[in-house]
Amino acid sequence: VQLQASGGGLVQPGESLRLSCAASGFTSPPYRMGWYRQAPGKERVLVASVTSGGTTNYADFAEGRFIISRHNAKNTLVLQADTLVVEDTAVYYCHAYDRWSSVGHYWGQGTLVTVSS
Repeated sequence: VQLQASGGGLVQPGESLRLSCAASGFTSPPYRMGWYRQAPGKERVLVASVTSGGTTNYADFAEGRFIISRHNAKNTLVLQADTLVVEDTAVYYCHAYDRWSSVGHYWGQGTLVTVSS
């Protein structure tokens, strides 16, 4: 199983980014996929998640600015992040939870998002 994240970079406050995650090796679409982030010196926290049925969950800071979506057939996950602020600077990690797997939780390698003027 592999989760390959991409799309991070340096942007200015107010700009947007689109993060993508390509999942491979799963025998069926993971039950839940999501994005977490970890800022320097802080714990990793949930940004947003979406189930295979389309149910979404957003952190308070992401509500209204970020949109998560997935394509089950292609096993891809996208996070559209708009109106970015300096506090959004972090390493963003793709996550998948496969309830049929003994491993359960899978993580991508992370992609750095830097918001700075």
